Amino acid sequence: MDRRICDFHMHSFYSDGDLLPAEIARRTRVLGNRLIAITDHADASNLEWVVNALLRASEGISRHLDDFELVPGVELTHVPPVSIPGLAREAKRLGAKVVVVHGETLIEPVEAGTNRAACRCADVDILAHPGLVTEEDVLAAKDNGVFLELSYRGGHCLGNGHVARLATQLGAFLVVDSDAHTVGDHLTPEMSLAVARGAGLSEADAEKVVFRNPQELIKRF
Repeated sequence: MDRRICDFHMHSFYSDGDLLPAEIARRTRVLGNRLIAITDHADASNLEWVVNALLRASEGISRHLDDFELVPGVELTHVPPVSIPGLAREAKRLGAKVVVVHGETLIEPVEAGTNRAACRCADVDILAHPGLVTEEDVLAAKDNGVFLELSYRGGHCLGNGHVARLATQLGAFLVVDSDAHTVGDHLTPEMSLAVARGAGLSEADAEKVVFRNPQELIKRF
């Protein structure tokens, strides 16, 4: 089994990150990543611009490498829950491979109902840092193929144990992501496994989440 990782949630300077996509690609590649999605923050005001910029970055980087892939994505952030299905559908139409929704993290005033809307939208791939997500929403995520994120990012990681427990109990897919914004934020395979184990997963389940679950998401590209 390939012991390199995939990371589907990080940011460049096209939103609130510090780095160019090319530098992100280089840094993550040498850390042991084989595929990353840059998912800059988006709402209705900048969705098309962000997707187009990341499409250009993806084409300019991935074509020169045969052992690494950068894919374009977005993170729908603090948008009204009712707008999530339409924005997610439009992001996919524009060419985003990964649509992340900024979930109801414990450290930000995300509007109630965001988790619910994301978990019921088949055009959403990942619900990021969903905090104290409900059993009902986890079951909806399972039914709609929405992955629930275990986050490496400080603060956002506070709900990881709760998310891991419910997802394991109810059969929803989990994924570990960095939510990286700057140098030092990106994951290695060892740290990805540590995040999964730290959330309470067994060694076998951590291996599945880090190395096998990403394959199910990549099949959608």
